[in-house]
Amino acid sequence: MDSIVELIGILDTNDIKDFNRFLKKKNKRNDVKNIQLLEILKTDDIDGLKKLYASSKNKDAYHALRKRLHDSLLLFISNKTFERDNSEAHEALRLLIAGRFLLENDLMKLGLKCLQRAEQKALLLEQFSLLNEILQVRLQYAYLERSPDLAPLIDRLITNQHKIQQEAKFQIAYALLRVELQDIHLKGKIVDLNKLVMDTIGRYDISLRELLSFKSLYQLLNIANEYATIHQNYALVRSFLETSHEFITRQKANAVHHLFYYLHILYYLANFNLRNGLFHESLAYLEQLIAECAPGTVLRAQFHLRYYLLKALNYHYMGAGVKALALLRAGIQQSTSKSSETDIADLQLCLVMFLAQSQDKLALTELGKMVRTDAWYERKMGMLWTIRKSLLEILIHIQFGNIDLAFSRVRSFKRRYKKYLETVREGRVLHFLRLVEKYLQNPAVVKNRTFITTVNTMAADVENQDLFVLAFIAWLKSLITSESPYQAMLYLVEHPEKRKDQ
Repeated sequence: MDSIVELIGILDTNDIKDFNRFLKKKNKRNDVKNIQLLEILKTDDIDGLKKLYASSKNKDAYHALRKRLHDSLLLFISNKTFERDNSEAHEALRLLIAGRFLLENDLMKLGLKCLQRAEQKALLLEQFSLLNEILQVRLQYAYLERSPDLAPLIDRLITNQHKIQQEAKFQIAYALLRVELQDIHLKGKIVDLNKLVMDTIGRYDISLRELLSFKSLYQLLNIANEYATIHQNYALVRSFLETSHEFITRQKANAVHHLFYYLHILYYLANFNLRNGLFHESLAYLEQLIAECAPGTVLRAQFHLRYYLLKALNYHYMGAGVKALALLRAGIQQSTSKSSETDIADLQLCLVMFLAQSQDKLALTELGKMVRTDAWYERKMGMLWTIRKSLLEILIHIQFGNIDLAFSRVRSFKRRYKKYLETVREGRVLHFLRLVEKYLQNPAVVKNRTFITTVNTMAADVENQDLFVLAFIAWLKSLITSESPYQAMLYLVEHPEKRKDQ
């Protein structure tokens, strides 16, 4: 996609109006065509683009205009972002800039006061790089103080520089872990993630206990979440729950200064507990999450729909299906044009799944509302999410008698995803699909002893204990037991010890 069009795409209507005013103020001549180009690109007006510089000789002028518009967009966005960011970190940066300016203009008392406040904020926020700059400016102008005591200032600077080095080493370790994660994904390897993390950071002589902060914990949970998602097995990251809970309990008083990371940590812990079947713990984290999100804030908007999604999933797996459906519908109804498309897609797919498990034909209607292409879902939601949606679609068409359509969807699925699934060594999905095909070709196979044993073995397999995986296996179990997929799923969730011999 055109980079300028991408930049325009992240601006809302008010931003576009402000950018127009920004360009008018910036333009020194009346014949500048940057505003015209903006309108053309905004509306995808090909004819207007041709007319803007009709002569082929003006190609250089056109490209120069594009370059200027591109640079103006970046400048406008950076200014706007700085204006809108009311975080305490930016407040500390503003105090540093103001303090340095005041000192340069011989307003010593006010300047030093600004720097002292900036230092306190940066220290509280663990903004070590910013704190380093503040301390250096304080040292630079310390001679202006009546009786400067440099020793404490120097000690603070040296201590802080050690923290900067540790943080830099952690970022190196984090980058290595991200690369390792890609390798794990492509090769389908299962490793001890906790050991991998400790070995990687140990290579750089990093003390996790010393460096563990809201930011570093958020980064570790982010990796753990991706690792568990790759394998569709959140039992693999269960060891992170206790460490995380201890940290946020100990640091609760400082959470307000690290709200972005704190809220994401709560969200991850709610999700990890849900996927491990610890529903009450998950709901407790969700209530903490929503309580910390002040109404009308950007963070409230960011987590609002996700809150409904996770809460609905908890109640669904606890057996309160009606309440879970009501929560999903409430979440969808409260979405707006500004809501995240990915959050809405998550809610919609979840609604389709709940209805299908309850054998409600409304599942077909709700599925019909998911009109994006597979390519869009793959790009926005990820391959595994899209594969899950495609499998669910096949099951729904079988469930409601659309057999020819189900056969067609199976063929399309194999054409599109078989090679990918083989590449990432995700044989479970292909094995599941083969069983679905057997049923499609001969529904009586559900009475076959070999088929029943295969399904029961799949349900008992250690790598298939994730709730989302069990939901699919439950569909096969329901064919054998002649109950609804929801009843079969609840039995699997509530009686893990009987999964092999039902």
